[in-house]
Amino acid sequence: MSHPRILVLGVQPGTDPFRIMEIDGVVVGMARAITDVLETAAAFGITVHDLDDPDVVRWVGGDKFTWHHH
Repeated sequence: MSHPRILVLGVQPGTDPFRIMEIDGVVVGMARAITDVLETAAAFGITVHDLDDPDVVRWVGGDKFTWHHH
């Protein structure tokens, strides 16, 4: 199993759902949309070309289109 630098955890419930992001094992913030993931990655010097590449991003509790708690 690969160890991608970016980990996007499951959706946190609430009136404004979000997903916690980790980079290199450190919590770096919250994402509310795909653009947040890309912007945060870029801020840490990571260019993401393919959000579906498991060697780049690991999505936990849903995929890149999962932004609401079920």
